[in-house]
Amino acid sequence: MTILQIEHPVSDFENWKAAFDGGERRRQAGRVRRYQVYRPINDPAFIAVDLEFDTRDDAERFELGLQDIWRSPEAARVLGGTPRSRIVEVVEQKVLDRPAAT
Repeated sequence: MTILQIEHPVSDFENWKAAFDGGERRRQAGRVRRYQVYRPINDPAFIAVDLEFDTRDDAERFELGLQDIWRSPEAARVLGGTPRSRIVEVVEQKVLDRPAAT
């Protein structure tokens, strides 16, 4: 599994989220399998996103497309700074058993 990780400040979370939600078709066409959006508890003007792909090639293609979008005037209105991205591979994933409540 390959993940494209993105993080950056946002000027207004609600506007950013609306723009992000508007990209659903792009994510489907780009073969994103699943995503998660994070906001630090102590910094609501910052976001992080993990986009999951089946292949590294899909992630790299999608990242290139995002770089074009980030340079657009529309993106400038919601970005609070330059996005940082990196592609990572999951090397281990485990669900831990929790002890039963007593």
